[in-house]
Amino acid sequence: MPRACTFVIPGDWRTPTGGYRYDRRIVLALRKAGWDVDVCALGDGFPWPDAATRADAARQVAALADGKLVVADGLAFGALPELAHRHAARLRWVALVHHPLHLETGLADADRRALREQEQRALQAARRVITTSAATAADVAALGVPADRVAVVEPGTDPAPRHAAIRSDTAGGLRLLCVATLTPRKGHAVLLEALAVLQDLPWTLHNVGSTGRDPATAARLQAASGALGLAGRVHWHGEVDEATLAAHYAAADLFVLPSFHEGYGMAIAEALAHGVPVVTTTGGALAQTLPAAAGLAVPPGDVPALRAALARLLTDAAARTACAAAARIAAARLPGWTQAAQRFAAVLQGVR
Repeated sequence: MPRACTFVIPGDWRTPTGGYRYDRRIVLALRKAGWDVDVCALGDGFPWPDAATRADAARQVAALADGKLVVADGLAFGALPELAHRHAARLRWVALVHHPLHLETGLADADRRALREQEQRALQAARRVITTSAATAADVAALGVPADRVAVVEPGTDPAPRHAAIRSDTAGGLRLLCVATLTPRKGHAVLLEALAVLQDLPWTLHNVGSTGRDPATAARLQAASGALGLAGRVHWHGEVDEATLAAHYAAADLFVLPSFHEGYGMAIAEALAHGVPVVTTTGGALAQTLPAAAGLAVPPGDVPALRAALARLLTDAAARTACAAAARIAAARLPGWTQAAQRFAAVLQGVR
């Protein structure tokens, strides 16, 4: 069978989020391995596309050749169940689910129910479903997808320079790093509340991630930072290029990701690759993504627990050193993008 497929991706695949980066890196690695991979870019606004975006998506999908193997990013696929079923007999749909749409934080109950029903219907049209973690595979199973139609292909991770030695002298302050788009699900508000009571400790927080995806949330977070007395200690860098992001990881003493839910947690893997100790939550796949010895994980949304975890690693250089050593050991076991693409390709080759 020819090694060829089309990826259907909502919006701009250069968007610097974990899900888009996964799509982009898998496509590039498949191409490098000799696959013929086209990219069909749908419009913005998913998972709530407007009428014009839906019409354009219908036009682009209708133009795909009969029998085509089509990998559809779940952000779009789950929002277009009618389109998925309309072409289910002639296209070989593979749904790529980073995390189910209805598990986004901050949704109204009616919206949550609507997204769950839409995605459940759409997934019925897929011949295979690829998820980025076992935890997300379980979430997909809860939507009624049989286990034999689901495959897990975890993201790859780029090798990174070994992190500098953990600093025991905190007189100049420890540098906390959070890499996450400013949306409710990422838990920045919880992090700010936790840090507000730790102002007697020497630290600064550097947030890297889009402020434009959800401008209202970004504005609320920046206002809350000032209201909590954290001005000058909390910095918002917005989106940055890969070289700048690598520099942030290299400068970090502690990585923090307070998300309510993650389908994998690529930023955690990147922190491990840089040998940075981690504080995160057990939301979604994060409980499995972070090795226990490489940091601390607390229940999502638990401000006191997050505060205690941060205080422990901010004040205990020996604990930070031990976590950093464990992170480097874990990093050596992380798959690269070539391995991830090989696993992805093996799933695609089995789709009939």
